[in-house]
Amino acid sequence: MKLVLLGAPGAGKGTQAKRIAENYNIPHISTGDIFRENIKNNTELGQKAKAYMDQGLLVPDELVLELIMERFKAPDCKNGYVLDGFPRTIPQAKALDEALEKNNDRIEYAINVDVDDDVIINRMSGRRACLNCGRTYHVKTLRPKVEDTCDYCNSKLVLRDDDKPETVKKRLDVYHKQTQPLLDYYNEKGILHNVDGTGEIDRIYNDIINILKA
Repeated sequence: MKLVLLGAPGAGKGTQAKRIAENYNIPHISTGDIFRENIKNNTELGQKAKAYMDQGLLVPDELVLELIMERFKAPDCKNGYVLDGFPRTIPQAKALDEALEKNNDRIEYAINVDVDDDVIINRMSGRRACLNCGRTYHVKTLRPKVEDTCDYCNSKLVLRDDDKPETVKKRLDVYHKQTQPLLDYYNEKGILHNVDGTGEIDRIYNDIINILKA
């Protein structure tokens, strides 16, 4: 079971990726996690990635792909994986496909969690984050027991800059320009499946599972 989860920032694909990974006992792989793990373990690839990140630069596609292909060699990827956050562009998708083909491998499903921009802006601007332990809440759907206070470590909850409406809109603009063409790419390959990402998390999850079972 090798799949890519697509969707705009705030579409909820990370939440679904974790559930799919647990259900199929495969790893949820995000580029952020890979960077952190390699930097923490001081690997050669991690040192290279850190050099770019420390300068505020994007890690080049070639290095990201190298890190991902190295991750695929781990024993927990034996039965597949859920890729979240990569690829983001057509060149990345093509490079990933070419690298997999060399190993007689391929992506089997591309699941697009589809949510309107207005819904995402409202959803993300309601997020509140604990900068101490990393847990997130929502002013409407996942409130803390005490207003603006983390349930786990009692730290103050904040609206992150990334979640402010003006920032979210900019991120969505970038997404539509760069990442949305991936939908056409995977559609042409016959592996794209669209899922309505609004509504109950359980319903969205069940829609995805039904696609994977078909």
